[in-house]
Formats: sequence, structure tokens, C-alpha cells
Amino acid sequence: MTTLELPVVTAREPRTLSRKASFWTAAAVAGLSLWTSAAPTTTYPLYARTWHLTPTATTAIFAVYPIVLVVFLLVFGQLSDYIGRRTTMLYGLAAMLGGVLLFAVAPSVGWVYAGRALMGVGVGLALAPATAAAVEFSARGKAARASSVTTAATTVGLSLATIVGGGLIQYGPAPRHLDFWVLVAVIAAVFPFVWAMPRHTKDESQGRWRPRPIRVPKGIRLLYAAAALAVTTSFAFGTVFLALGAQLARDLIGSTNIFVTGLVLAILSATGGVTAILTRGFPAGRQVLVGTGFVAAALTLLEVSAQTHSLLLFIVTSLLGGVSYGLLFSGGLGLVATHAPAHHRGGTVSAVYLVAYVGQGAVALSLGAIATASGLSTALLLGVLAIGVLTVLAFGVAGLLAVRGNLEAEAR
Repeated sequence: MTTLELPVVTAREPRTLSRKASFWTAAAVAGLSLWTSAAPTTTYPLYARTWHLTPTATTAIFAVYPIVLVVFLLVFGQLSDYIGRRTTMLYGLAAMLGGVLLFAVAPSVGWVYAGRALMGVGVGLALAPATAAAVEFSARGKAARASSVTTAATTVGLSLATIVGGGLIQYGPAPRHLDFWVLVAVIAAVFPFVWAMPRHTKDESQGRWRPRPIRVPKGIRLLYAAAALAVTTSFAFGTVFLALGAQLARDLIGSTNIFVTGLVLAILSATGGVTAILTRGFPAGRQVLVGTGFVAAALTLLEVSAQTHSLLLFIVTSLLGGVSYGLLFSGGLGLVATHAPAHHRGGTVSAVYLVAYVGQGAVALSLGAIATASGLSTALLLGVLAIGVLTVLAFGVAGLLAVRGNLEAEAR
């Protein structure tokens, strides 16, 4: 088992980042992971038009990412607990870079599928250790703050994906490629900072890493269930926007400007980041409970906005959805990040992301298949109902935690 050397760095080690710099570098990797995951969002309609793709094919491009990511989480979910957060993040960034490069030069849809698979590998390796590292490098006594900052970082990444992508597609040259070259440059710029993070030291008593199932400690399994349902619900709602948002805005809401569409889609992620920061002092369980209420309202308005073709209601939906994302994602991470044992933290966070990405992939593929067979409106209605069921489950488990009382007592 490996553990990070927390602030053992000194002024005599100029090439090693300080604790604070390492914290923000880990947050940047989390943000980059979500930027990478959402980078093709505003490009999907362009791919569909250029290569004559059905909704099933375009949502399959999206879904390749969580499917591959889940496989890597199953095999490598606990890797960073053994070889260290830094090394695992470096592997992840390298894979993300390769995937984005394939998008940047893609002459056909086959290259896009391959790039999407590499993105899944990269995020599967980088996101969980970045989340765990943010907890471990946070200021002493403020580990709970890390989940809020990580949530905010991921929403910044999501916002940049749709704003940069939408702007460059609408107004820049090479609309299918330029925004991916920008992301290549950003990943390359972050890489040396991760390289300079503190190394890990080995706990030889734990042996070497080998592929094994992700294990959640018995004492926090109810907490884990609440966290996994909360994050899964936030991801599932976000999937509607990431996989179908640009097409919804175009076909149902009537927006034809890709940059405007990107700005509207970014409202959700930007609001999520602001919410995570403003509610960072709230107990994680309470965040989840309140978040389920907001997502229920957002689901209702999403269906109404599509039926009435109202851009204003679509924007309000994005605002409510952003609040729910910030509360559910931050609350879910907060439940496990601050209560999981340090030597299981990477694996436990991976287990949360595992369930969330399984849900995300299932929602994306289902929406695409239904949209192809029965139309976008039917797909949206069924998606709203399915995510509504997840919302009820998340509320129920979080409510059970509240009834049981003190979360720290449950963690023990």
C-alpha cells in the first residue's frame, strides 16, 4: 500500500510542489478530467451533420467514454492507493492527451470513437486520485472543503468545455478540430505541475498492487450507498445536457447558434460550482437531501421547456440543475472523502465514480436508442422519469442516514 508524503516537502526541494500548490494541482486535474469528458458536447451536432449520424451513433460516441472508464475503474480503481496519487494522475493525463489528440485530427467517426475510449482510460485513471489527493493536501482540519473545491473545479471544466467549444465552433476556423487543440495545450501545461507533486512512500506490509475488486469498508457502506446514489443522480441529469443538450437546444428550443448553446449549457455547470462553494459549510448529508429536491424541480421544468419550446425555461432548468449538481456531487463526495480510511480512500472514491459512470453510460445509450426509434421528445420524457426514480432512491437513502443520526458514528 502506498501513502502520500504529505507536507514533508521543504524549501531545499525546489522541484517539489508545496502542500497548497499540490492541492490546487489536484483540483486542476479534476477539472481537466471533466473538461475532457465534456469536450465533444457542442461538436455532436456537427459530427451528425457531417457524417450523417443517427442520435444512437452520436450518443454512442458519448457512451464509449463511461463504458471504458468503468472497465478501468473496475481493474485500476485502487491503483493510486498503491503507487501514489501523483503517478496515477500522470498516467491518466497521458491517456487524456492521446484521446484529445485523436479528436483534434479525426478525419472520420472511427477516430472519434478511439479518442473517446482513450478519454475514458485517462479520466478513469486521473479523476479518483485527483479527488483523493485534494482531500489529502487540503489544509489541516479542512478536509471537508476539498469536496466543494473539487466540485467547483469539475464545473469549471464542464463550463470551459461548452463555452470554448461553442465559441470556436461558431466563430473559429476548423470547427471540428480547433477546440481540441486548445485542450491539448491545457493538458500539456498542467502535466509538469503534476510531475512536481510530492512522491509517495510505500507501506511494504500491504504488498504490491494487483488487479482486484474495489472494496468498500464495512463501516461506511450506508454512507457509500448514499454517496453513490447522489453522484449518480447528478451525473445522470448532466448526461441529458452533455449527450443531448446541443440537439435539445437546436431541435426543441430553437437555438441555432452553437456559441449561444454552449453558454446556455454552461449555466448548469457554472451554477453548480457556485453552489458547491456557497454551501461548503453545510453537512454533506443535508446537501444530498436538499439537492434531490432541486433536481426534481429541474426535471419537471426540463420537460415543460421542451414541450413549450421555451429558451427561457430551458435556462431556468439549467440554473436549477446546476444547483442540484453542486449539492449532490459535492455532498456525495463529502460523505466518502472525509469518512473513508486513508488507505482505502482512492478505492472508495473510485467505487462511487464506478456506479455513477455506469449510470451515465446506461442513460446515454438508452436516450440515443429511444431518440432514434421514437424521437427526441420521447427520449427526453423517459429520461426524466428514469432520473426521477434515481432521485427518489437518493433521497430515501440519505434520509435513512439522517434518521440514523450522526454521520461520524455511522462511519465508525
